Amino acid sequence: MSNYKNLVGDAFSASMREQVLNTIINDFGGKVDLVVYSLATGVRPDPDNGNLIRSVIKPVGSPYTGLTLNIEKEQLEAVTLEPASLQEIDSTIKVMGGEDWADWIELLNHHEMLADGFKTVAYSYVGPESTQAIYHKGTLGHAKKDLQYHAEMMHEWLKPLGGDAWVAVCKALVTKASVFIPGLSPYVMALFKVTKEMGLHEGCIEQMCRLFATQLYAPAGPTLDSERMIRMDDWELRDDVQLQVNQLLAEMTPENFKELVDYQGLRQDFMQLNGFDFGNIDYEQK
Repeated sequence: MSNYKNLVGDAFSASMREQVLNTIINDFGGKVDLVVYSLATGVRPDPDNGNLIRSVIKPVGSPYTGLTLNIEKEQLEAVTLEPASLQEIDSTIKVMGGEDWADWIELLNHHEMLADGFKTVAYSYVGPESTQAIYHKGTLGHAKKDLQYHAEMMHEWLKPLGGDAWVAVCKALVTKASVFIPGLSPYVMALFKVTKEMGLHEGCIEQMCRLFATQLYAPAGPTLDSERMIRMDDWELRDDVQLQVNQLLAEMTPENFKELVDYQGLRQDFMQLNGFDFGNIDYEQK
């Protein structure tokens, strides 16, 4: 059985970094060959002074208006977001960009903990044109571009180890973070409806298994796009998939969404992420 340890705490803190270093030394022989960086948060302490930096989910340049899912009330509601200020963009990059990822890898390198052939990958999202105003062209997208900038920087200084750093562009998924991105949930419900009917649906685990098996540990290494990113959103962005998704989005209203698209699938994924809606558990039992 493989050895493993779960450490729960503030990934930005010095104390957590110390715990991770000690765990690698004591339980894993002092070396690591892979780091997956996937951190979604609204706040980060400034590494220079400890002041809290807060990220925002906003469009850039122009206001955004669209429908979003209120999962507590089980309703589609209209939302309008004003564009982010320059300070809000910078703060979101600081919290959700690649600086902390690079700091982790530099820390491990400083302590000579990176094995030969070391790999690191961070998860990102681009999405189709229909979501880009709130995501890829918004504050989150600016942070993801910074993630890619740091991947390229690490790509260069990991070469002596025969190592590399990549960004993996994932498909739209139900996570504890994604359900709260305004305007994204209607798209996800339509996407799930289409991909399930076409036999292309993946949840979080299925997609990560495909990433590891067909990309990170493929004999020839990962297949990269023109920006040196691993595209796990290839099934999502197929023309035939997007054609049907856009048709559903055009038809979707607050009155018909529960029947038109895969609301129940999204809801079940969200509930199960939080420990609920499992058929084999009696939630009434004390």
